Formats: sequence, C-alpha cells, structure tokens
Amino acid sequence: MKLIKLNAIDSTNTFLKQLAATERVENFTVVAAEHQTNGKGQRGAVWSIESGKNLTFSVLYVKNKHLKINLFTLNVIVALSVVEGLQLISSKQFKIKWPNDILADNKKIAGILIENSIKSQAEIQSVIGIGINVNQENFENLPQASSLCLLEQQFFDKDLLLKSVVNQLENNLEQLNSQSEVVFWEKYHNYLFKKNIVSTFEDVNGNRFVGQIIKVTSEGKLNVALEDDSTIDFDIKEVKMLY
Repeated sequence: MKLIKLNAIDSTNTFLKQLAATERVENFTVVAAEHQTNGKGQRGAVWSIESGKNLTFSVLYVKNKHLKINLFTLNVIVALSVVEGLQLISSKQFKIKWPNDILADNKKIAGILIENSIKSQAEIQSVIGIGINVNQENFENLPQASSLCLLEQQFFDKDLLLKSVVNQLENNLEQLNSQSEVVFWEKYHNYLFKKNIVSTFEDVNGNRFVGQIIKVTSEGKLNVALEDDSTIDFDIKEVKMLY
C-alpha cells in the first residue's frame, strides 16, 4: 500500500478527496494523520481523538463501473475488514453496530465513514474513512467509547494495526472479482450487534419502542421485528439503538 503520513490535518477524507481531484492517485492509497481536527462521523457527528494515540486514516478505492455490486456492500466489506484486522491483533470479540460502528464489550472502538463520487464514465471513487481508538485512556463525557488499550490493559503498535486492517480491506475488495457478495453479507450478519436480541430503539421523534434486529437489507436499512410481529425497515437517520 502507498502510505501518506501527516502530523495534523482537518480530515483525512477531505485531504484524500482533494488529492485525488488534482492528480492520479494509486488505488488503495492510505492517508493517516496523528491528529485530526475536524474528523467526520455518521449523522454529521465529529470524531474527536487525543493526538497521537489513535488511528485516523482514509483509503482510496476506485471501482470500475462494470463491477456490479450493491452500493451498501462496500460498507459491509469495510466493516468486516476492520473487524478481521482487529481480530488479528486483539484477543477481543468485536461486533458491527449498524450501520458502521465497531464495538468490543459493548463499547465503541471504531467508526467508519464512506464518501462516494463519480470519478469518470467508467469509475466510481470511494474515500473510506476509518477511526480506531487504540491507545487513548481518557474518554471523558463519552461513556459509550473505549479503546483497545483500556479493554486489554496494554498499548498497541498503531502501524501494525493499520497494516492489518488495510491488508484485510484490500484482500476482501479484490475478492469481489471472483466471489459472490452473499459471502460477505453472511459474515456481516454473523457480526451484527444485537441481531435477534430484544432491544430498545428510539425514532426521530424521541419515541422509544422494543424490537429485534432481523437483518440489514440490501439497501442498507435496518429490518426490525416489532412486538406485534410486524417488521419495519429503518433508514440510517430514522432510528437509533439504545445501549
């Protein structure tokens, strides 16, 4: 992989998008920053980290339009790759919390944000942003967050972890040329947090209800079975799961 290391940047996603707009950038190029001042998360959240203690990086993936895959399959493969890369380094069991959070011991360890754009008539460009809490020990006012260091009581080699995750990502994406998407979806559902477990949810109006996650649909929506045995699909901004 081609690695660009930066000391500080507003957002690795923004930097990589601007770089790819001005020059030809090699596929799977990685931009990693020791400190990110304006990291992005799902739902417009800010990814806040302590300088030098965690992994914040973005990966460029340019896909030929002739490779017909479901749009959310990329999210599936990225989440899987992060889990698989972490498991090669850590002894913890990880889960994927829909749509793109990675948990261990019910604590958020990592987050993913993918930004897609049309590169040309033949290509689609994805900038895959990944943040992993590695050696940070203080998460004041963030009770749902933790780090590998806190959970395992040891410090981790960030470069080794970065290589592990990116290698898994590259291998999985290259397998798309010869392997069915279904394989990745099945693995994704095996890691899906609270799948088939009664849980509490909250809709956009603040109403709470009980249900069970059945699956994530091909459109990336959360399919939930309600108490009256009906099912409903929720988009990313329509519902959140309460821990």
